[in-house]
Amino acid sequence: MEAPGIPSWRLRALKRLVEVLTIFDLVLSLTFFSLSVLEGSVYFRGVGVGLLIAGVTAAVAVLYRRSRGRSSE
Repeated sequence: MEAPGIPSWRLRALKRLVEVLTIFDLVLSLTFFSLSVLEGSVYFRGVGVGLLIAGVTAAVAVLYRRSRGRSSE
């Protein structure tokens, strides 16, 4: 199903957007953890933990959506 005026490559990218953003979230959390170790900052560690919790929650939601099938499409 192709929407009028939207290229097919953009539709494919939008279908994978949730997975890409989840991976980006996990990479960003690792970056903040690394900064917390290098700087010794509790603030960066807290941001890293918050991003890790958000990334894991999003990953669980994506896996649950895949296992239940894509009924929303």
